[in-house]
Amino acid sequence: MKRTVLMFVISALVLATLGLWALKGHLAGNILEIVQAGIVLLVVGFAVFLGLSRLRSHRLGEPGEDELSKTVMTKASSLAYYVSIYLWLFVMYISDKTTLEAHTLVGAGIAGMAVVFVLCWLGVKLFGMKNA
Repeated sequence: MKRTVLMFVISALVLATLGLWALKGHLAGNILEIVQAGIVLLVVGFAVFLGLSRLRSHRLGEPGEDELSKTVMTKASSLAYYVSIYLWLFVMYISDKTTLEAHTLVGAGIAGMAVVFVLCWLGVKLFGMKNA
């Protein structure tokens, strides 16, 4: 239960930070800022979804993480790891071809890893796991 509450607290802090960034920052409203905000909202939405499913399981007297959800998470994380290696190779390739600063590329790579994990989790959850 502590981990579930922690997920909601961290999600609220991230949303508050995003709100402060939107209110106090000098936003240009370009496509890059919209993509950044979308990625943050996608990751926070994923965390809230997992928190709500754990909270629902706790209310029904079920364990928050059963064997299937742990297996799905393990499979999705291993798949996301392999895809992220290729993502970082792509970021290294792009770094020579673009004028973006290094910290921007690193931030994009980290955000890309989060999106890759969410997509891998969705793929494993929707299409199931192979028995291999």
